[in-house]
Amino acid sequence: MIIPAFIVGGLICVMGQLLMDLTAPNITPAHVLVSFVTGGAILGALGWYEPLIKIGGAGATIPLSGFGYSLSKGAMEAVGERGLLGALSGGVEATAVGIAAAVFFGYLMSMLFNPKG
Repeated sequence: MIIPAFIVGGLICVMGQLLMDLTAPNITPAHVLVSFVTGGAILGALGWYEPLIKIGGAGATIPLSGFGYSLSKGAMEAVGERGLLGALSGGVEATAVGIAAAVFFGYLMSMLFNPKG
């Protein structure tokens, strides 16, 4: 299922690139990143991101929109288990491994390489 993942992930990246190219300097890359995480969370909460994952697999779960989806899904599941407190903790629990890996590898790269600037 590599081809559908490549197509879905590629289309998500194309949307981000078009947003940056066609709206610069008003919309910065940071705006696009936040929009993708927020959009993934909203689409996940509405149940519209799940069909995209079934089609694209990793092409839909690896981009930032997939992170937003994971946050919303974790929060909704935790609300069902623990009530309102789960809304605050569920998203972080669902994405903890990815967050920890990003922090670890970011730190590792900062120790191995010096910036040129």
